[in-house]
Amino acid sequence: MAPVGGVAGSSRSAACCAVLLAAVLFFSAPATTEAYDSLDPNGNITIKWDIISWTPDGYVATVTMFNYQQFRHIPAPGWQLGWSWAKKEVIWSMVGAQATEQGDCSKFKSAPPHCCKRDPTIVDLLPGTPFNQQIANCCKAGVIKTFNQDPGNAASSFQISVGLAGTTNKTVKMPKNFTLRAPGPGYTCGRALVGRPTKYYSSDGRRVTQALMSWNVTCTYSQFLAQKTPTCCVSLSSFYNDTIVNCPTCSCGCQNNITRPGSCVNDNSPYLQSAINGPGKLTGQPLVQCTSHMCPIRIHWHVKLNYKDYWRVKVTITNFNYRMNYTDWNMVAQHPNFDNITKLFSFNYKPLTPYGGRINDTAMFWGMKFYNDLLNQAGPLGNAQSELLMRKDSETFTFQKGWAFPRRVYFNGDNCVMPSPDDYPWLPSASPLTKQPWTLPLLVFWTALATLLAYYV
Repeated sequence: MAPVGGVAGSSRSAACCAVLLAAVLFFSAPATTEAYDSLDPNGNITIKWDIISWTPDGYVATVTMFNYQQFRHIPAPGWQLGWSWAKKEVIWSMVGAQATEQGDCSKFKSAPPHCCKRDPTIVDLLPGTPFNQQIANCCKAGVIKTFNQDPGNAASSFQISVGLAGTTNKTVKMPKNFTLRAPGPGYTCGRALVGRPTKYYSSDGRRVTQALMSWNVTCTYSQFLAQKTPTCCVSLSSFYNDTIVNCPTCSCGCQNNITRPGSCVNDNSPYLQSAINGPGKLTGQPLVQCTSHMCPIRIHWHVKLNYKDYWRVKVTITNFNYRMNYTDWNMVAQHPNFDNITKLFSFNYKPLTPYGGRINDTAMFWGMKFYNDLLNQAGPLGNAQSELLMRKDSETFTFQKGWAFPRRVYFNGDNCVMPSPDDYPWLPSASPLTKQPWTLPLLVFWTALATLLAYYV
């Protein structure tokens, strides 16, 4: 029988190991990878597959993608939609889109189908497509806007004629394994579900027809799946402190010409133009300006002026990517004083209420049409600026503890890297304890842990 002291000692050792394991897990836990965004909890892209007529060996369907995301659009070069057929279906013809590959159609002796692949990939047609190859909401090069910015272009459609398929509601089979690239990875699509038949209204609104059968597919976005590293960062400054807080070092990557040669270029390099026109130009590979943060986009938030009843902020968005012009860009920020925005210069603005309208602390900003809705590639013109004038709330307004800076910032739907709160520009009268809000709790935690280890070990 083991001595009591030995059992107690092993119990203390186990408890000590459990504490250490909990501490390691707590401080090294990775960020969530779920396709959920608290600022847009219901955001998704819904694909509606509406069968509008039956054919001798299949059906004709209208496929429409609706962008129900508040601030994330699908930019150029556009969407790519894929799926797997449930049986041996083929695509006889398409209007408003095309399959990227025809596949093996050798068993058809004459008039081969448009596509015979079991897992076709579909892309939108380009603007300027002949009218006899178009349908409504097609031919935008795969670009889909957000409802907030441009509701008239927040959907994309095409028509597809499917053969070797079922010809009734009972025999037809839904496609499966839907994929959506927009234009790269990031979206995860669920399975197709039978929904209520879509209704169509005539141009005069006096007649309503409906689809013979409708399927719905929901696709949600995850920034973690879209790219391994962030794409934007935030820097801060203020009128009451000379400190300029730059983006955290290596926010979007680190300069490494050994393992990643040509990943960045200096703005004064004599080889700048040849680097821009290098091999990565055709593939759209980013070429960013060499910086400490290595992000394609930097958003600078400057607390500019303080008035009696108002305060002013200047926001500057800078493009460091030499190979990308951001068309119809947008920025989303979160700040408790956004419920009192009084004046906005040179940006469009719309409040977002992700919490059911109870709290108005989130705002979406985007450029004005034909003025600054295009964020040019890196260079003298590669920036957009605006100023926000906000009314003070006497109960909440303060310049202390970094209150004047945003809580979160997004660019084109991707969360940007923020500086550490410890580095924020503080008021000159702020105390050391006020400047280091996390230092004291962490010090207490590690001191208690060290004492526990010393006692039990």
